[in-house]
Formats: sequence, structure tokens, C-alpha cells
Amino acid sequence: MNAAVLAAPYPGFVPPDPTHEFNPTPIWDFSIAGIEFAITRITLINWVAIIAVVALFVAASRKPKIVPGRLQFVGESAYGFVRGSIARDVIGPHGVKYAPLLASFFFFILANNMMGIIPFAQVAPTGKFALPLLLSIIVYVWFIGVGIKHQGLLTYFKNLVFIPGVPWPLYFMLIPIEAAQKLIFRPFTLAVRLFANMFAGHLLVVVFALGGIYMLSQPHIGLKVLSPFAILFAIIMVFFELLVEVLQAYVFTLLAATYLEEASGSGH
Repeated sequence: MNAAVLAAPYPGFVPPDPTHEFNPTPIWDFSIAGIEFAITRITLINWVAIIAVVALFVAASRKPKIVPGRLQFVGESAYGFVRGSIARDVIGPHGVKYAPLLASFFFFILANNMMGIIPFAQVAPTGKFALPLLLSIIVYVWFIGVGIKHQGLLTYFKNLVFIPGVPWPLYFMLIPIEAAQKLIFRPFTLAVRLFANMFAGHLLVVVFALGGIYMLSQPHIGLKVLSPFAILFAIIMVFFELLVEVLQAYVFTLLAATYLEEASGSGH
């Protein structure tokens, strides 16, 4: 942004557009039963992230030992973190049975998030809204299914929208609000939270990096003086983005566990 403002008087200046990274040209497109599909660079990055996670845990569990080696220790510690700190602590002892799926969410999201700072990838598939939306729909169907299984269909939806101890005239206002919040806004905000953080983080890093490089290439001395500061901020933002990537994977998984705890309990 600074580069665009300061260098606008220069003829031929074209402001950088980092958003095109999230809309790459399809490498291969095809249709199945009239439905259009496209394989893009982001699709390939997503596959690489999945393969990396699967390869790590397969290698870590391939030859288990009583005294674990380094790789086995990493795999067990990573899974144990989700199993203990999220599944058991949030849902309760019975939440351990949900640990495999919660761990799948955490490490799938973490691997895709980290692609945003990996050289030659440098774009997080979770920065494209379709992937967080798909994950939130899976969580949505999952916690509703768990709620119906544990409480029964009518009891679950009653507990979902009915707040005990409230004067009955308020239910005309509270029931629609609770229904919208639990059944519409909850999955939507779950997806938007992940998407917005990954998208915004990518834009900040790219804007500072491109701005610094562009200002350095210009003959104006003022731009050259400012360019190292922009590049320094880009490097700082990479480390900040790493923190956000880990945090967002944790928050998404933690919220999924919270919804499961509510579904398997008494609603309110």
C-alpha cells in the first residue's frame, strides 16, 4: 500500500495484487455428471500438506517401541496433545473416543496453514473460503449427529434453543436467536474465522515484501530508504503468521470439541 502511494507518480506503475494467489489458473479442469472440477496450484499444495501429515504419522507408528525413537516420540506427543489437552480436558473422559477425528482436524488445518510460509508454496489453502467452509460443515453435521445420538432428536433441539429459567414471553425472541446462533451463525463463523486469518496474514506478508522490493528498485532515494523497513516488517510478519497458523488450528479444533461437549451433554 505504501509503495502504491509513494510510487504512483511514476509512469508504468502497476500496484501489486497479492489476491491473485487465491485464484490461480486451473492446471486441469474436467466435468463429472455435468459438475465442473478444476485442479489448481492450491489443490496441489493441499495434497502435499495431506501427504506430509499422513507420512509423518505412518512413519511414526510403523515400528512402535516401548522406548520410542525420535519420530515415534514426535508422533505420540503430537497426538497426545490433542487427546489430552482438547479431547479429554474439554469434552471429558468420554471425549477420548473423539480424539482421532479432532487430531485429524488439528493437523490437517495446521499443515495447510503452514503452507502459507513454506518456500515455493507460500499460500495457505485454508485462505480460500471453500476449504474452511467444508471443514465447518463436517463439524456441523458431526456435533448435531452426536447431539441426536446422546439426547434424542426432540430433546437435543429443545436443549439447543430452550434456555431454562427465562420468563416465557421472552422465548418468542430468544428461541429464534438461539436457533440462528447455533444452527446458522456457528458453522459460518467457524469457517470465516479460519479463512479470514489465513487470507489477511498472506496479504500482509506479500504487501510488505512486494512493497519493499518495489521501492528498492525505484530511483527515488526516499523509496530506497524506506524499502528495508518494509522488508523487515515482512520478515516479522512471517514469524507472526506462524504463530497465527498454529493458534487458528488450535482454536478451530477447540471449538469443535466445545460443540461436541455441548451436544453430548445437556445443551445449556
